[in-house]
Amino acid sequence: MIVSRKLGPSDQAALETFLKAHRDTSMFLRSNLSRAGISYRPEPLHADYTGGYRDLRLIGVVAHCWNGMLLLQAPESAGELACACVRHSGRPVTGFIGPVDQVREARAALDLHDAPAAMEDDESLWGLDLVDLVIPEILQSGAVTVRPPRAEDRDLLCDWRFAYVIETLNSSDSLETRQHSARVLDQQIADGNAWVAVEGERPVSLSAFNAALPDIVQLGGIYTPPELRGRGYAKAAVAASLLAAKERGVTRAVLFTSNPSAVRSYEAVGFRRLGDYGVVLLR
Repeated sequence: MIVSRKLGPSDQAALETFLKAHRDTSMFLRSNLSRAGISYRPEPLHADYTGGYRDLRLIGVVAHCWNGMLLLQAPESAGELACACVRHSGRPVTGFIGPVDQVREARAALDLHDAPAAMEDDESLWGLDLVDLVIPEILQSGAVTVRPPRAEDRDLLCDWRFAYVIETLNSSDSLETRQHSARVLDQQIADGNAWVAVEGERPVSLSAFNAALPDIVQLGGIYTPPELRGRGYAKAAVAASLLAAKERGVTRAVLFTSNPSAVRSYEAVGFRRLGDYGVVLLR
């Protein structure tokens, strides 16, 4: 039998230990928890956390975030814990992120299986121990260099981030989407989690982390304009960003994607497939 309850500050250390044991599929949970803590406020990164216990041992967690998303790390009873978490939060659900089988179970348990979705992808999950990182030739030779964004890059990179969101997340082409994507990019830059690949003086690709911890980072928001694709720029940007993470002491990187051409770039720098990951954004 699994017992569920809402988690509070006294549970945070145990929750962090549990999530670290599932670190490849817990990046958003771990990152949000480290930055916002476990107590909920209606602000970015905050969430209501519900834990599942067997014999007093934490075996799963679901977080209902400030934006309505459910984050899942519940290898057992994902549907039961998702329902308990939503009861605790009392707020609507706008989507699901987590291991694909858990996403499906939680969505069905909440009777949202047929709810209209702007995005519902089974993505492939990829991982890389940074000791195995492969450095592309164009980066080794200096044909392309990679650096943090500069102030004069911001407008271009905001356009790129907006284009990425439209292309990858099927978001609406709206002022709200543009403003939100700019806020995300600005935060990545402020946190030192964005890099620009440059050929000569021209920016050609963007690499970024959408979650970063002392031991592991998660790539997200990788973008090369369509007219510049197929030239290895994304591989250079990704590899250089991971070299920077390695210098910080990070030992592992993960990402999820459903883009076949992106997969080829990630495989070229050493990523290997781990399994499947689910992302559902409800309308």
